[in-house]
Amino acid sequence: MASITPHKDGFRVQVYVAGVRDSKVLRTKREANTWGAARETELRESAAKPEAERHTVAAMLTRYSEEISANKEGARHEQLRINAFIRDFPAIAKLNLADLTTPVLGQWRDARLAGFTAPGGRVVAKVRTGSAQRDVSWMSNACKVARLEWHWMKHNPFEGFRHPGQGVPRDRRVDPWKEVRPIVRSLGYVSGKAPETKSQEVALAWLVALRSGMRAGEVLGLDDESLNLTKRTATVKHKMQYKTKKPRVIPLTKHAIRLLKPVAGKGKCFTVSSASVDALFRKNRDRLMIEGLTFHDSRAEALTRLSRKVDVMTLAKISGHKNLKTLLNVYYRETAEDIAARL
Repeated sequence: MASITPHKDGFRVQVYVAGVRDSKVLRTKREANTWGAARETELRESAAKPEAERHTVAAMLTRYSEEISANKEGARHEQLRINAFIRDFPAIAKLNLADLTTPVLGQWRDARLAGFTAPGGRVVAKVRTGSAQRDVSWMSNACKVARLEWHWMKHNPFEGFRHPGQGVPRDRRVDPWKEVRPIVRSLGYVSGKAPETKSQEVALAWLVALRSGMRAGEVLGLDDESLNLTKRTATVKHKMQYKTKKPRVIPLTKHAIRLLKPVAGKGKCFTVSSASVDALFRKNRDRLMIEGLTFHDSRAEALTRLSRKVDVMTLAKISGHKNLKTLLNVYYRETAEDIAARL
């Protein structure tokens, strides 16, 4: 039964049914009684429904964002994607989980790949298959957590779902003479000296990535605590650390250590942000009219070079890949001609 107590603005009515509590302040006691009775009936009817009919897709994704995504290394990007889904696909977000089916997810996938007009007339451009697949990954995991851990749904809406795939892997190599040297010179880097400008830091970060296979974020996160010049290792956070509960330890080449020595012992090795790295790298690349090159190509180039020196298991240990298929198909970029020349 609803509890009604006097309040400075009238009467506060409180209801509690099946673990759900709600309250409201109303002007008169009669209004409080009416609202309390109606709300109790509503909560009892809701409690009698299956979990999948009591929770919406938006409620599932909001909880997933707060409890699961927040603990990931790439929390901000995943949470932005989830918020964009709730904003751009309100019809799906409002659905009860019981109504989230494979055809509904298929329509969402196709809209992302083809582009669509969001509510309010905003045109959303189509995305590549890799970007669509990343969205499918967090949505699939959210449904899995809701089904197996929270018991919010019994069916698996991704059963029979056709994944968009990752697209054709890049095979771009980095030319040390025509690309690396001009870019680091354009950025003003001076070999053997600690960077004095943001541009010089970008050049050094790229050179370290080319010699270690580290991601941009891993290089920029290096500091006195994570970098060990004596043992030639770097201890970095990674995107799956929320599951493994431990960081990744990367062995460094002698060349990478020589590059890092001028910035070691200064607390944080790099002060430039990820956004500035991307902007400055692209600006200087375009100024030199170098086409198709990205900062992240340094990781594949480094791993391709290291593959000539170590076995595949050691290479996977360096790169941090659990799936050797990804290492082979995405990051190992030697051409048949390169291999033939070494045979």
